[in-house]
Amino acid sequence: MSNTDASFNTAIGFNALFNNTASNNTAIGDQTLLNNTTGTENTATGTGALFKNTSGNNNTADGLEALFSNTTGSNNTADGLLALENNIGGHDNIAVGFQALKGNTTGVNNVALGSNAGSNLTTGSNDIDIGSPGVAGEANKIRIGKQGTQNGTFIAGISGVAVSGSPVLVSTTGKLGIMSSSARFKEAIKPMDKASEAILALQPVTFLYKHELDPDGVLQFGLVAEQVEKVNPDLVVRDEEGKVNTVRYEAVNAMLLNEFLKEHRKVKSRERPSRSKRRTSGRSLLGSRKLLRQNSLSGRNRLKLLLRLSRK
Repeated sequence: MSNTDASFNTAIGFNALFNNTASNNTAIGDQTLLNNTTGTENTATGTGALFKNTSGNNNTADGLEALFSNTTGSNNTADGLLALENNIGGHDNIAVGFQALKGNTTGVNNVALGSNAGSNLTTGSNDIDIGSPGVAGEANKIRIGKQGTQNGTFIAGISGVAVSGSPVLVSTTGKLGIMSSSARFKEAIKPMDKASEAILALQPVTFLYKHELDPDGVLQFGLVAEQVEKVNPDLVVRDEEGKVNTVRYEAVNAMLLNEFLKEHRKVKSRERPSRSKRRTSGRSLLGSRKLLRQNSLSGRNRLKLLLRLSRK
């Protein structure tokens, strides 16, 4: 151990804190904090934990070779065999579990909980991976569970709680979000025209979900995805295995609106000639009345003339 004037250090194990000159470090295990020189307030427990650390501060590494490659990264917590093993300069990361955040090198503010959680992350930051290996290169994402492993999600405090906002949608990959109607997310925009006529072939049904899905047996109203697929494959959503799973009811609603507007325009176009005929008919009636009055007046004049002539 090369420590000379540093204080408040604890080193237990072969070559623990061997090159240290800083204070307030704890190293328990063979070659823990071996290369540390100026890093302070680090705690390393387990063979090779924080092995390469030189100037990183406030790190906690608990497990064989946890934070092994860390040199300048600070404020990291690694609890588990090989947790944050390849981290070099990343800071403020939390990794709990076997090989949690193992591949992270420079990413910051990541949280990984579980065996191999976040192990695919490398340079991404602000990721939260719970029971998920994550995706290399991504940042600012939350992933819970492993795709294809868990087959149900239960979260308390949601059902029965009133809230305003937009409906939440779930993609086939499990991504949550809302459907945006803003033009800035769209391209190839054009009128729906006859495309909406497909809904006229749909067959609305009533049904009950199987008992394991709905023990209460509430009567349901809707469509059968397999039937909808035969009418228009673009109106169904498939699961990760490619099987038809549900109907894009939001698209059906838009198509229904388009069909309604088409019929509405037809009704309006039929009303215009009828109004025109009524106006023409009204003008003809007025003309006839004027003519009748004129004819009647002429008849009276003729009668007066005949009376005058008879008196002479």
